Amino acid sequence: MMGSKKRSFKTLSILMIALVLVLSACSKGTPAADTTTPQTNEATKDTGKFPKAATNQNAAIQGGTMNYGLVSDTPFEGILNPVFYSGNPDADVMQFFYPSLFNADASFNIKDGGAATLSFSEDNKTATVKIDDKLNWSDGNPVTAEDYAFAFEVIGDPDYDGVRYDSTFTNIVGMEDYHAKKAKTISGIKVVNDKELQISFINPDPSIKAGLWSYPLEKKVFGSIPVAKMSSSDPVRKNPVGYGPFKIKSMVTGESVQFEANKDYFHGAPKLDGINLKVVNPNVVVESLRSGDVDMVSFPASYYDEKTLPTNIEMLGIQDLAYSYLGFKLGKWDKSKGENVMNPDAKMANKALRQAMGYAMNNAQVGEQLYHGLRTAASSLIIPAFADYYDPSIKGYTYDPEKAKQLLDQAGYVDKDGDGFREDPKGNKLVINFAAMSGDSVAEPLAQFYIQNWKDVGLNVQLLDGRLQEFNSFYDRIEKDDPDVDIFSAAWGTGTDVNPAGLYGRTAQFDYSRYTSDENDKLLKEGVSEKAFDNAYRKDVYKQWQELMIEDAPVIPTLYRYGLTAINKRIKNFDISYGSGYAGDALAGIELTADKPVTQ
Repeated sequence: MMGSKKRSFKTLSILMIALVLVLSACSKGTPAADTTTPQTNEATKDTGKFPKAATNQNAAIQGGTMNYGLVSDTPFEGILNPVFYSGNPDADVMQFFYPSLFNADASFNIKDGGAATLSFSEDNKTATVKIDDKLNWSDGNPVTAEDYAFAFEVIGDPDYDGVRYDSTFTNIVGMEDYHAKKAKTISGIKVVNDKELQISFINPDPSIKAGLWSYPLEKKVFGSIPVAKMSSSDPVRKNPVGYGPFKIKSMVTGESVQFEANKDYFHGAPKLDGINLKVVNPNVVVESLRSGDVDMVSFPASYYDEKTLPTNIEMLGIQDLAYSYLGFKLGKWDKSKGENVMNPDAKMANKALRQAMGYAMNNAQVGEQLYHGLRTAASSLIIPAFADYYDPSIKGYTYDPEKAKQLLDQAGYVDKDGDGFREDPKGNKLVINFAAMSGDSVAEPLAQFYIQNWKDVGLNVQLLDGRLQEFNSFYDRIEKDDPDVDIFSAAWGTGTDVNPAGLYGRTAQFDYSRYTSDENDKLLKEGVSEKAFDNAYRKDVYKQWQELMIEDAPVIPTLYRYGLTAINKRIKNFDISYGSGYAGDALAGIELTADKPVTQ
C-alpha cells in the first residue's frame, strides 16, 4: 500500500487505512489477503458475515506487547521508507512507524484529524498542507514543511531510482524543469513556515483531494546522501526513522522487527508497550494463531474454512481496495524517454489473442473453489468500492471458452500440425511463458488451473522456467521487462484515488504491460482535468476508459477480493473500517485484555 503509488504486494496490509493514500501493488498471481468498501453489487457484495471491529469488551491491562504476523512465504525486502519501497510486505512493516500524514473519510477524501490538514485555493490550483505542531520524528527532530518538500524533490530528482515519479508529480508547477535539471528548485512548492507548505499545480486535479503524496522525508538525515544512493542507505535499510505510534527497537531484516511505543507520538502515547512483528509462512498461519504465537495477521483467503478456524481468534472482514489481474507484456520501459513504449512485434501484441485468453479464464470458479467465495470474478479495472465511477453494466471477460476459440480462429491462431495446440498466424509454434508467484498452498493450483483453461482453447501456456517465481524475483523480472516473460498474474491495491493514470499512464512505471494509446492518454488526461471536478463528467470519462481497457485488453481483471484480519481474543479497540479514524491513532489505540495470548 503509501503516498501516491506503490507496487505489487503479496498481502494487503491489515490496516489498509494505514495506506489510504497509496497505490499499492499486490503480489498476486496467486495468493494474497485482502481489504474494500461494502457494496450491494454482486461482484463485491459485503456478506456482513464478519465484524469490522474487535468485539472484546473485557477490561484492558496496562501496556503489554502484541505479536503481529506478516504472512509471507518470503522475507520482507527491508526497504523501509515510503519514498523508496515497492512491495507490500515492506508496507506491512512501515504501517507501525511511518503512517500517512493525512486522515481520510469513508469516501477516501482527505479530512482533518490526521498529522496534517489539507486545504485548496478557490481555483483548486494550490494546495496548502499544515503539519501538526506536535509531530516529531522518532529521533526527536520536528517533522517540518521542509521535510515534506524534500520528499517531492527526491522523487522528482533524475537520479531517483524509485517508481513514484508520475503524472501526479509532473502536474506540479516547475517539476518537469527540475527533473530535467533546468532548475535547481521546484517553483511550484513553497515552504511558508516550519509547518506549512503550498503546492501549485499546472492544472486543477480532482485526484489530489484523495491522492496527494502524503509522506515527508527527513532532510536532516537524508540531505547529505546522494539521491541515487538513498534507497540502499542505512536510514532506509538499517535504522529507519518515522513519526508513527511505534518506533523500531531492533530488526532482523527480512525476518522480524521489535517495535517499542513512541511515547512522544503527537496524539498521545500508544496503549501498548510494543509490537513484535515476524514473518509467518502461510502454511503455518492457522497453527500460529491457534497456539497464540501471533495475535494478529492478514489472513489468506485460501486458508479460510470456518469449520476448522481456531476458537481463540476473531475474524474481521472488509472488502479490499484491490483487484487481481492477468498482464500481457507488450513493450518496454524506455528510461531515457521516461515512458512506456509498445513493441508491435511482441508475442502478445495481437488483441484478439489477449481477449481470447480473458474469455478462457473461469474466474468465478476460482473465487468459489480456491478462495471459499471470498473472491469474485472481476469485470473492470475500476473497483466497485469507487461507487461513483465503477460501471456495473460492463461485464468484462466472463467465462466463455467458445467465444475464446472463435476469436482465435478468426485471428489465424489455428492448430496446423494436429498436436492440440494452436500455431500463431504465421504458422510458427506458439508457446506462451507465464510468470506466476509462489505463495500459499493455492499458488500452484491456481496457476495450473489457468494453464488448463488456456489449454482447453488450444493455447500452449507454460510456467516461466517451469516453476513459480519468488516474490522479489518475480517483480524484478517484471519491472525490468524480462524478454522471457509473455504474460504474468499479479494484483494491485488501488489506494483511495480512483485515478488509474499511475498504473496505466504513458509515463507510469507501474504500467508493467507497457501499454500505451492516444485514446488512453486522452481519457486519463480528461479524468483529472478541471472539467472532472464535475463528478458526472468524470464518471462518464472513466466509463469510457473502462470500456477502452476491456476492448484493448492490455491486462485482464480477474478477481475482486474480500479481506480478512484474524485477531486473538485478547485484542481490544481495533477497527478496520474505512473512515474509522486516523491510521496512526487506530494502531495507538489497540489494547490487550490479558498478559498472554488466548490459546485454543
